[in-house]
Amino acid sequence: MPNSHRPSFRGKRYVVSSLHYLATMAGVRILESGGNAADAGVATGICINVLQPGSAHFGGVAPIIYSPASGGPVETISGLGRWPKAATMDYFHEHHSSDLPAGILRTVMPAAPDSWLTALARFGTMTFEEVIQPALDLVENGRPVDDQFYGLVSGAGVRNCPTTAASYNPGGHVPQIGEIFVQKDLAETFKRMIEAERKASGDRHAGLRAARDLIYRGEIAHEIADFYQAEGGLLTYEDLASFSVRVEPPTHINYKGYDVYTCGPWCQGPTLNMALKIVEGFDLKEIGHNTADYLHTVVESLKLAFADRHAYFGDPDFVQVPMAGLLDGRYAAERRAAIDAQHATPDMPAPGNPWRFHPEPRRENGPFPTLDPDRPQPEYTSEWETDTSYICVVDEAGNAFSATPSDGVGGTPVVPGLGFPISSRGTQTWLDPDHPCCLQPWKRPRLTPNPALSLKDGKPFMPFGCPGGDAQVQGMLQVFLNIVEFGMEPQAAIEAPRAITHSFPNSFWPHGIQPGEVTVEARVDPQVRAVLRERGHIVHDNQDWGSVSCVCAITVDPDTGVRAGGADPRSTSYAIGW
Repeated sequence: MPNSHRPSFRGKRYVVSSLHYLATMAGVRILESGGNAADAGVATGICINVLQPGSAHFGGVAPIIYSPASGGPVETISGLGRWPKAATMDYFHEHHSSDLPAGILRTVMPAAPDSWLTALARFGTMTFEEVIQPALDLVENGRPVDDQFYGLVSGAGVRNCPTTAASYNPGGHVPQIGEIFVQKDLAETFKRMIEAERKASGDRHAGLRAARDLIYRGEIAHEIADFYQAEGGLLTYEDLASFSVRVEPPTHINYKGYDVYTCGPWCQGPTLNMALKIVEGFDLKEIGHNTADYLHTVVESLKLAFADRHAYFGDPDFVQVPMAGLLDGRYAAERRAAIDAQHATPDMPAPGNPWRFHPEPRRENGPFPTLDPDRPQPEYTSEWETDTSYICVVDEAGNAFSATPSDGVGGTPVVPGLGFPISSRGTQTWLDPDHPCCLQPWKRPRLTPNPALSLKDGKPFMPFGCPGGDAQVQGMLQVFLNIVEFGMEPQAAIEAPRAITHSFPNSFWPHGIQPGEVTVEARVDPQVRAVLRERGHIVHDNQDWGSVSCVCAITVDPDTGVRAGGADPRSTSYAIGW
C-alpha cells in the first residue's frame, strides 16, 4: 500500500474534512455541541464562504448530497441559481456581439443561502444562529490572512471593482499575510439573519424560513435587486422572490457492490457515474495502478463520458436528458468498446446514442446538437479555468454530508453593505440555441461543482468531492478507484499522482478546448509518461503536486465503524475528528 505524507485521520465518533483547516474545525465545534452531520456541514460550508471567498462565497452555489444513517433515501439539494427571467440569448447577441461579458451580466440567482438553510431544515437539528457562530466569529472578530486569501485580496478582480475593493481592500489597504482581517458587512448580514430567525413565531423551521426569506423576499432581497438594477444587471426582486432550491433524488449506479450517488444533470455529477460504468468492464487490478495502460484507460474513458456530457447534459426542466440510457450497463459496454488500447483519441470523441437504452422516447423538439460533425467546433484555449471548494462530514450516528460550495469573489461585484456578491455561474452557459446548455430565461447553467457520496450495503461508506472545474470528476474518479479497486486508505488515495484530460470544451465561457492534451503530475513514472506520448497523448508534465481536483473524502469501515478522513495536501485541506 502506498505511503502518504499525512496519515488518514481516524475517528470512532466523527470526522470532518474540508478545503480549509479552520472550516474543518468549525464542523468539529458544531458536532461537539450536539449537532449532526448536516448542522456541522452547513457550519463548515459557510466558514468556507468566509475563508475561501475566491473559491466559494455566500451568494454563490452549494449543491449538497445527504445520506441518513437510518438507511433512508439519499437526497440532493439543487444549490444552483437560475438565470433572471429577463435574460435571453437575443439580448447578448444584440447588445454584446454574441459575447457573454464578464461581470454583472453573468449573474444567476444566489443559491447558497437557500441551500444551506434548506439542509438545516430538512436534515439538521440546530438553528441558524447556532450553526453560524463559527463563521460569525471569523467575520466579526477576524481571521488571519493566509496565502490563498492574500492572492484574492491583492488581485485585479478585487482591485478593479469599487464595491468589491471596499469590502476586501478597505480604505485602499491590501491585507497582508498574517494580518487579522475583519468582514464587518458580512458580519452584519449574518446578524440580520439571526434577528429575523429570532423574531419568527413558531418552531425551528419557522425561524429558518424567516432567515431565508430575508435574503429572497425581505429587505436584503430589495437591496440586492436595487443594486443590480442600478448597475445595469438583469436580476430583479421578482426573480429573487420566485426562486428556491429543490430537494431531489440523486442519480445512482452500482459499481461492484458500491452504490455511488451524484446530483442530477443540471451539474456534471453524473459524468462520474458514466465514467465508472465504462471502467467497470476493465480488470483494473490486473492492468496495474498508474501504469501507462491504466492511465490510458482512465483518460480515454473520461473522454467518452465528457463527450456525452457535452452532448446531453442541461437543466432537466428545459432539456430532455437521457439519464437512464447514459447510465445503462449496455450503453457503457458500447462506449467501452470504442477505446483503442494502443492509440489515444486525438480530439473529443463523438457522443454515443443512449436513447436506445432510455425508457422514454426522445421528444421531437429536444436538442440534437453536437452529433452533427459539420457543426463549428470549439476554439483551442491555452487556459483552463477552475474554481470551487469542498466539505464532507460523517457524524457519530453515521449520517453523511457532502457539499461543493463555489463561485469566487471577482466574478460579480459585492453588493454594498452585504459583504458578498451574487453568483456569476452564468459563465457556464452557451449562446448556441442548439446546445443543451444554451441560455434561456429561468434556466440553470450546467454546473461543474458536484459532490458525491457512496454507500455500501445500504449504509454510508464515503462522501467525497473536490474543486477544479472540469477536473473535479477526474480527480474524484481516480481517488474512488484508488480506494475501491486498490485498497488504499483515503489519504494515500488522495495523494496518489493523477492525470487530467482536456479533450472537451471547458465548461467556462468561452468554452475552449485542448484536444488530446493531458496534464500528468510529475510524480508519475517518466517511462509511463513516455508511453502515453507514444500512444498519441499530448502530455504536459505538471508539478509534482498539481493545484486542481484537491479531493477530500471520509470512509466508514463497515465492520468497526471507524471513520478515516483524507484531505488533499495540494491545498489548505485538513481532516480531523474524534
